[in-house]
Amino acid sequence: MTLQTVATAVGVSRMTVSNAFSRPDQLSAELRRTILAAAEDLGYVGPDPAARALARGTTGAVGVLLTESIGTAFSDPVSATFLGALAERLGPTGLALALLPSARVEPEPVPARDVPVPARDVPMDGALVYSCLGDTPALGWLQRRRMPLVFVDQRPVGEAASVLMDDRGGARAAAEHLLALGHRRFGLVALDLVEPPGEVADPAGAPWGHVTGERVLGWLQPLAAAGVVPRTVRVAADTEQAAAAAVRDLLRGPDRPTALLCFSDVVAWGAVWSARDLGLRVPQDLSVVGFDDSWLAKLVSPTLTTVRQDLVAKGRRAADVLVAEIERRRSGSRTPAVHVVLPTELVVRQSTGPVPEP
Repeated sequence: MTLQTVATAVGVSRMTVSNAFSRPDQLSAELRRTILAAAEDLGYVGPDPAARALARGTTGAVGVLLTESIGTAFSDPVSATFLGALAERLGPTGLALALLPSARVEPEPVPARDVPVPARDVPMDGALVYSCLGDTPALGWLQRRRMPLVFVDQRPVGEAASVLMDDRGGARAAAEHLLALGHRRFGLVALDLVEPPGEVADPAGAPWGHVTGERVLGWLQPLAAAGVVPRTVRVAADTEQAAAAAVRDLLRGPDRPTALLCFSDVVAWGAVWSARDLGLRVPQDLSVVGFDDSWLAKLVSPTLTTVRQDLVAKGRRAADVLVAEIERRRSGSRTPAVHVVLPTELVVRQSTGPVPEP
């Protein structure tokens, strides 16, 4: 079955049938329904996607370069919500998502060009770079391809667009909240933090991700102004188990912190686990603040005081910016790339309280 088969059956031209599939705005709704119904009856599924992409100059797909494995991205409540909102927003545009792993090591051995490397070989009109460290080879491939890029949760490279959250402002609000409750012994539970944090003035040059750097600096600013020197632990992974293990020693002894500022809600909940194992009550003995306001923060007991980022708004805005960047590149526009910073908000719940009595 071909375009001509359908055209003959309906009594229209091949171009009219083609428009029914790829340019529906060129036909009346009634004629398009007639053509699609005839195509279905004849078993014709439409023009070959590869040929149609070549003719239109578009692949119909955009990539998402993920910070970790694809499986991890869907199990994490923050990235899963973001990706869901992104895909939903892109749906009406006709663009599909291609998920790209960001492994820092190329497949071994690599005998020839025909070994598939997704960031190098998958046809795409543009890509989102979602919180990836800059040394991943996958990002290098995307840059070499000179396609439209939008960086999410990290500083953009070159002239690329970006969608960021006000992580520093949100972290500052969390620290100020605990200071106002009287806390002066603090622990910082950060992801991929290189110690000591005081030696780093600018996270752009630090060997950790943008988000961690911004949150650490947001915590440190009000603490330093109050004369507080926090104790810091590094969490190797954004999981409850890793966080619980990382803070266990921090919570032992008479000089333990009375308040913890945590990289995420997942890390905060792991800290609560560890505190309970040591016989500490939250918030009576220890106040804990998370970040993200994921579904976890609302379901656990005690519910978590946290910094809210609107993950759905971030996914939708990232989709809008990427579509705009693709159109900007196609039109040859010289307007500068868009840089968006979305607000954060402190949400006070049950996991924080006044400093314990001595």
